[in-house]
Formats: sequence, C-alpha cells, structure tokens
Amino acid sequence: MSECVRARSVSGHPEGPYRAVECVDSLVQQGFEGVDTLDKLFRHAVAKFKHTPCLGTRNVVSKENETQPDGKVFQKLVLGEYSWKSYEEVEHEVKLLGCGLATLGQMPKCNIAIYCETRAEWMITAQACFRFNYPLVTLYATLGEDAVAFGLNQCEATHLITSKELLDTKLKAVLAEVPRLKHVIYAGTGSVSAGNYPPSLSIHSMQDVLDLGAKSENSGLECVAPAPSDLAVVMYTSGSTGQPKGVMMLHSNLVAGMAGQCQRIPGLGPEDVYIGYLPLAHVLELTAEISCLTYGCRIGYSSPHTLSDQSSKIKKGSKGDCSVLMPTLIAAVPEIMDRIYKNVMGKVSEMSMVQRTLFRMAYRYKLQQLERGADTPLCNTLVFKRVCALLGGNVRLMLSGGAPLSPDTHRFINVCFCPIAIGYGLTETCGAGSISEFSDCTTGRVGAPLICSEIKLRDWPEGGYTSQDKPHPRGEILIGGPNVAMGYYGSAGEAESGEFWVDEAGQRWFCTGDVGEVHPDGCLQIVDRKKDLVKLQAGEYVSLGKVETALKNSPLIDNVCAYANSNQNYVISFVVPNQKRLTELASKKSIEGEWEELCNHAVLEQEVLKAIKEIATTNKLQRFEVPLKVRLSSQPWTPETGLVTDAFKLKRKELQRHYLHDIERMYSSK
Repeated sequence: MSECVRARSVSGHPEGPYRAVECVDSLVQQGFEGVDTLDKLFRHAVAKFKHTPCLGTRNVVSKENETQPDGKVFQKLVLGEYSWKSYEEVEHEVKLLGCGLATLGQMPKCNIAIYCETRAEWMITAQACFRFNYPLVTLYATLGEDAVAFGLNQCEATHLITSKELLDTKLKAVLAEVPRLKHVIYAGTGSVSAGNYPPSLSIHSMQDVLDLGAKSENSGLECVAPAPSDLAVVMYTSGSTGQPKGVMMLHSNLVAGMAGQCQRIPGLGPEDVYIGYLPLAHVLELTAEISCLTYGCRIGYSSPHTLSDQSSKIKKGSKGDCSVLMPTLIAAVPEIMDRIYKNVMGKVSEMSMVQRTLFRMAYRYKLQQLERGADTPLCNTLVFKRVCALLGGNVRLMLSGGAPLSPDTHRFINVCFCPIAIGYGLTETCGAGSISEFSDCTTGRVGAPLICSEIKLRDWPEGGYTSQDKPHPRGEILIGGPNVAMGYYGSAGEAESGEFWVDEAGQRWFCTGDVGEVHPDGCLQIVDRKKDLVKLQAGEYVSLGKVETALKNSPLIDNVCAYANSNQNYVISFVVPNQKRLTELASKKSIEGEWEELCNHAVLEQEVLKAIKEIATTNKLQRFEVPLKVRLSSQPWTPETGLVTDAFKLKRKELQRHYLHDIERMYSSK
C-alpha cells in the first residue's frame, strides 16, 4: 500500500468528514471558471475542438440469421468502418434538434423523456435538452413495460425520444397507457405507420424534427439558457427493489460531479478515443461520455452485443467494435470485466504446458513489477499483446464502477491490459464519490473522496460497525457535496426522502446504505451493504454481497445470488454456471443431456456445491457463510430478464420471487 496520504479527516475525528488532500479547505464546484451549466460545458468544448471528430457510428453492411444446433436463430451483423461527426457538426445538430422540439411545442423547464439505446442520437438529444433548458427524463431501454409507463406518467412528459427498434417492439403496449404524451420522435431509418399507435399521438422521425428545426432556426426563436440551479436530468434508476425512482439532478450537481471525476483521469484529451456501450441512462456512462466530450475526446458507439470479435451479434470472421475503433479509454461494470477474465483464463487453460507455464511466469513477474511501480515492456510485447488485442490493443486506462470488482479480476486487468481505477458513487451523487488512483495496485478499495465531495462514516451498531473499530474506522457511508442530487421526483421517493439531508452549513448529504472502512491513507473500502446483511436464526450476521463476491471467483460460476432469512440457520444459493466448464464436468461424469437438463442434474448440483466449498475456503468465508444448497439456472441473468439492473446488480426481490418454489423446496428438505 502506498505511503502517500490521499485524504484526511477535516474534523480530526475517525468518523470524518474525509476530504481529498487537494480540497481540504473547500470542495470544487466546477472544472472551468464560469462554466457552470452543462450547455456551457459543451460550448466550451466546441470552441476548442471545432473540427475534431466527436461522435462516431458504424454502419450495418449486412444482416444474416444463423441457426444454432438447438434450433435457436440469432441475427449476425457485418459492420463497416466508423463514420464521424465533428464537434462543429454535432453542435449544429444540437441546435436544430432543440429548435425542432420547440416547434413541436416543447417548453423550457418542462420535462422531456428519452427511452433509447446508447447511440449518437441519445447524446445529441441530451445536449439539445441542456441547451434549451428541457429537463431530460432518462429511462433504461431494458426497463419493463410497467416501469416505463410509471416513469412517463409520473414525469408528465408530453414528448418522448426513442429508437425505431423500441418503438416497433416494447413501446407499442405502453403508449396507450400514457395519456399526456403527444409527440414521439424516433431515431433510426425507415418509416412508421401511425395507424399502429393511439390517434392522439404524433409520430416523427428525428430527421423530420431536425428539418423542422432548420426551418425555424432563423425565425427569431429564443433559446432559454439554463441556470446552474435548474433541473437538468431526472434519472430513473432501474433499482434493485420496487418501482424505479427518478433522481433529480441540477446542472450544478452534474458539473460538480464531473469536475471531481475528471481530476482523477490523467492526460484526458483529444488523443483519447472512448467506446460508448453501457446504457446512457446510467449515471456512470452519462457522466463518462460528457466528461470525455468536455476534453475533446472521440466517442465511438457500440453495444455489449458487438463489442468484440467474439460478441454474440458479430458474424464469425468479421470485426467487433473494439478491433475497429481501437479505444484508449473504456468504462465497464465488473460483470463485463469478470467475463473477459474468465474467457482469457479459459483459453490459457487450453494452452500447451510450456505456453501455460510461460504465461503464468510472465503474469507473476509483471504483477511484482507493477507493485514496485515499474512496467515490463518485453512481457507486454511477447505475452500480453495478444490479450490486449481483444479490446483493440490501444487501451491505456479502464474505469470500473457500479459494483465491487473481485481482486482476481482487478489484478488480471492491471497485468494483461492497462491500469484500472475503481469508482464508487451513486445516481443520487451524480456518480461521484471516490475513484482510486490508476497507480494504486491494491485491490478491494475505491480510492479517496473526489475533490467535489466529502465522506462521513455513521455508526451502525446493529451491524457491528463503528468509527472506533480497529484497525480502521468503519460505518455507513454518507456522501456530501455540490454533486449530491436534490432528491426523488414526485411522490415515489417520499418514503426515502430521509436518505437526503442538509447540514447546518447548507450542504446536501446522501445516506448510501453502504458500509465503508477508511484506511490510514484516506482511501475507502466498501465492506458491506445494510440491505445485504441478514441475521440467521442462531444470531450470526451474513453479508450476502460478501459471499457472492467470494463465490464469483470460481471458474465454474458466472453469476451467483446468495439467499438467507432469519427463520433459518443456513445460506442457500442460486448459480448461473459457466456453460463450457459445466458441460466439460458433465462429460467427465458421463452425464448427457441438453443444457437445461444438465442444470437440473442432482450430481452436477453437488459438484457445484463442492466447488462453492473450495472457493469459500480459499476466500476464508466463515462456516455459516457458506451456502449449503444450490439451484443451477440454465438461463443467464440479464437486464432483459428483469433479474439484474442495467449495471448487472442483483435485483434481490425479483430473484426471490423468481425462485420462490426453489427456496421453499431447499429449506423444507433435509
């Protein structure tokens, strides 16, 4: 661990508040003098990087349907090169779209909704809304129909931006339930038959609205610039429980949050290329992309299905987005990084004994060198270059956020790809809280507070966490600063309004529900979550998140949900097994059958339980923390199934409901 102190308690007490050493006297509110709203942030970038490529998209060259051995049909794509719009061209479209929306009756300070996949039109829409002071209501493209209808009705938007794909599929059943909606604008090619939708709705292509804007551009239409205190975004979180909640973010909140984030990213500038594929309706992706634009980076758009040459929608033999774009910056959630780690290590296990030994020797050597602050150019060229090529070969920095990253995956990314920083923040804090230094090789920590925020620890005696704990103070994490949002939209958040509060100095705070530990250098480690802690019948507390993080280190496990309740004295688990590994195991045991049959096989359940016990021992779990029973799932948990959020966090209530019969069966059987 580094001797360098990165943050300290400004009160001198172990509970804090802790601030980064660069901002002990006052928190930073903006990155550039006088640039205090999101529209000013983009104008500032356009003035500096006018002719620089800004937003890039790949054209679809061809589509083919491919039938799998099990009879399922998958669409495969062949994609072309990236075509780019410059900062100046994007600026022009932003202005036209804002004018076009005004012509369709969109008013300043009135909400406008976006329900769309991550693409260039999403960002152009956002910038138009920031410019014309239309508060942007964001809804995940993977939200269920009921949640979408709830969000649209609650925010009372009259205009909705979407894509042709979503309009043709998910939105059809929703629009009749949203009576206030008057205009739907879709991105994408092809016409839409208005007869398929409620007669009260007007359907427009985005090109139509841009054309309307071009006609009205010089008609004297006034653009009402936002103030820092104006509402910029209402971000509906997919949430791990209940109905989605709309977090209200002011321009000043987001500007402050991104000033803090950018200060931790070294060398950010026009030489950088960022690949955008995470949901833009998630605070991690939205703030990452706006931060990149602020510093003149290029953003090339992608999706999880086209990211690499091996991605599910890329036709075999053609190139995925990383290979073509060759990004220098990537943001990812741990689920995606875990997949990369397991895929590469799976290929290593298939190498010859000599190759495997060389890889492991190089891996250990580079890990030692990194911990000393050195690098290994020869190993990088001879051993790790081929691994780096999976992400285009040019990645210089990666940022992980949204959930804890396992130590094994963290070390793997550091060794095989590039330095990685771990970020901690919430939608309610505009994604800002803390980010580790890229030079920090320790695992399990999320770094010091950002220069825009400070962190306090609040005692939680019931869970056994206090600021007097040894060797380090612990407690529930409270985040304060100009980046803390204003609360939840409408009545949906009234029950949780106590999570936000204002101190005697007028600063806003948010109670995260996460439990943290502050190390002597001022860096934070997330050690628990209040909602994840369950008291067993015998009185022991089990942290479900801790159990899951440990078990995910098993090559046999792709995803896992631990479950316990206070009426029982043991933990059970639901596991999405790694298909390749479980199939190999079945073959060794002479077990045959379709994938679903393998997942329901009692012998294979016992084999997975054996693997769980082994990995639990390696990770030093207590006896009562180790799941005694397991149910294997043949279907992966994706945001589309509703069992995980868009950041791949487990939706515990949905999983509990989904596996209710299995829970009853596992707890009733001996």
